[in-house]
Amino acid sequence: MLTTKTPTTSRRPVPPANLVCCAAGLTACALALLTLTTGGCAKSDAPGGRGDQSQPLTADQVAAAPLRNAEAAIASGDRMRARAELMRVIETNPQQAEAQLLLGELLFDEGNYDAAEPRFRQAASAAPQNFRAQFMHGLTLHALGKLQDAVNAYLRALNISPTDFDANVNVASAYFALGEFGQALPYAQQSVRLAPRNGQARYNLGATFAALDRHEEAVVEFQQATELVTITPALLLTMSESMLKTRRFAEAKAALERVVAEAPSALGFERLGSANFRLGDGAAASQAFERAIAIDADYYPALNGIGVCELNRWLDSGQSDDAARQRGLGALRRSLQLKRGQSRVEDLLTRYR
Repeated sequence: MLTTKTPTTSRRPVPPANLVCCAAGLTACALALLTLTTGGCAKSDAPGGRGDQSQPLTADQVAAAPLRNAEAAIASGDRMRARAELMRVIETNPQQAEAQLLLGELLFDEGNYDAAEPRFRQAASAAPQNFRAQFMHGLTLHALGKLQDAVNAYLRALNISPTDFDANVNVASAYFALGEFGQALPYAQQSVRLAPRNGQARYNLGATFAALDRHEEAVVEFQQATELVTITPALLLTMSESMLKTRRFAEAKAALERVVAEAPSALGFERLGSANFRLGDGAAASQAFERAIAIDADYYPALNGIGVCELNRWLDSGQSDDAARQRGLGALRRSLQLKRGQSRVEDLLTRYR
């Protein structure tokens, strides 16, 4: 799955994926983004000044002191005091966007997304042109798994700032998670245009191309990503799939050998078996498929691989090695028990039964 990002003022590492998408802790950085028209609270003898009691205070003037106190508390790490000051403002004026946004960020930073979401929703409603309010509402909805709502919030943020890197990355990630790969593509491409040397953006674009069966383009992006980020088994595993699809079997084999050495898995060994089979090394393919089954006895793609290798062995023997044929048919039957509706497996069973 694609990865998500917090705003550039609060950078964080990503999976991915984890495509693949993940919200990490958000530091309290709203002070750099919000311009609070708080004025001062000193008394003035000038007519109409704040010391002139004949002039009623505006809502912003009433909120100024507790907002400043909350900012100071955030800066000093006193989250409890900051929350109390922000609640003072919100209880007086729930439409005070800055207070709702700051409180939402405190809650988000604690991982309390359920409580943060209504704060960001209120801030976004009260200040529809505030990019950070729209973006953070989207990020929180994303973390809660409310993907379509997250997309809508990210798009509102992009209407305000179309060239924001993080918003483009995240809306692509949300669309990808919804299975709307065509919708994800332009935003994934835009994120690469905005940050060509960002490995995460390259990986996300590669994953989107792969989901659209555009594997040649996917391989290009994955290879770019390997030059820009720490190479992980997950990245290599994803890249190897597109390499297999584009018949780059030797490159896929090299990547998969590294994968299974660092993070053995049934999927990794099954793909390694496929690469070896395509390279004409049936013995190495069989060995890899068997290793996959040793990890997960019910991994039906590896059973299919074993079945095909054993049937080929029977054919290579001039159809004299009937034990190989029986092993192959047995593996294919087991695969169909685990996953029905595999037409190619059914054809093989009919042909060689």
